[in-house]
Amino acid sequence: MTVADNVRSALEVDEVSSHLHPMGSFDPEDHGVPTGREEVWRFTPLRRLRGLHKDAPFVGGTFRTDVSAPEGVVVDRIEDGSGRGSSGLVPTDRISARAWLAATSTLSVRIPTEATPADPVYVTVTGTGVEGASAGHVVVTAEPHSRATVVFRFQGSATLADNVELVVGDGAHLTVVSIDDWADDAVHVGHRHANVGRDATFRHVDISFGGDVVRQDTTAEYSGPGGSVEMLGLYFADAGQHIEHRLFVDHTAPNTKSNVTYKGALQGEGAHTVWIGNVLIRKVAEGIDTYEENRNLVLTDGCQADSVPNLEIETGEILGAGHASATGRFDDEQLFYLRSRGVPEDEARRLVVHGFFHDLIRRIAVPELEEQLVATVEQELQGVL
Repeated sequence: MTVADNVRSALEVDEVSSHLHPMGSFDPEDHGVPTGREEVWRFTPLRRLRGLHKDAPFVGGTFRTDVSAPEGVVVDRIEDGSGRGSSGLVPTDRISARAWLAATSTLSVRIPTEATPADPVYVTVTGTGVEGASAGHVVVTAEPHSRATVVFRFQGSATLADNVELVVGDGAHLTVVSIDDWADDAVHVGHRHANVGRDATFRHVDISFGGDVVRQDTTAEYSGPGGSVEMLGLYFADAGQHIEHRLFVDHTAPNTKSNVTYKGALQGEGAHTVWIGNVLIRKVAEGIDTYEENRNLVLTDGCQADSVPNLEIETGEILGAGHASATGRFDDEQLFYLRSRGVPEDEARRLVVHGFFHDLIRRIAVPELEEQLVATVEQELQGVL
């Protein structure tokens, strides 16, 4: 019996059928080949996935992984598959199931009980070519009452499908930052699943700048009451780029919290971003509090931002539940205010964009990354505003 089975048994959590979170299976054939007519695939440019959603062979060897970990953090490369499934992850689409079977080893990062490493763990994935697809699998375990930050950075050129499992033990605090800083030709389809323990805190920061097509599915569930989930996202799409984020928070325990905030900017012909947020409040999840929001700033003509927040509520005994979504151009009043005080128009526009992202960048709470992100946003704006 898996961790997910034990949780559902203890909390009397029933399976819920929904087009937004299909039934899981480890067999790729149970999912079928997407056609683009399915709700979960209708925004994704399937032709640009290089066959990841069909039967393109996983040849491996097209990326390398480097890990830098502070003293006390245990890092292993596991070849026998042990440890997989500890988060309760069961693939809900064909790509995730194919990657599960194709990954030849598992990278395990474990923060021992009550450990509080002062520095983050850095996991750097560097693609070495787009010819041939690769699959990856990572399990990050924050044991009870530990506190740590893990930073993933994806760079270079690759065609990659991966699964990342995040296990947050009772009373633990885990922050995971994932940065898609790929070269322009990369394709990355990622799946991340977090299991959040009793009175545990999980923060996930998703940052997407590079790549040709990037699609990230991030899901979270609770294995006990009192857990808290915060998901933050920042993305910037250029001409021809497709960046897609799909989130699902499954409130499987009472007195839990979740907060989702994603912000994105688009510029250039054919830039396309997709944000799908979904929160399920189960019958057992009384006393929960949840909110999700997505905001997009369109900088030029020819862009498209799709934003779809969802709430599925099975009990009325909750503290609060809400969502918000907005897509628009520059705030003319802000521009007028700055220009009326002598700020040139180009500089005024740049300040508006930085202001749009500032609060989110500040909340990441990893100082060296905050400086890098401010610089990256500035680089994205060069030659456009």
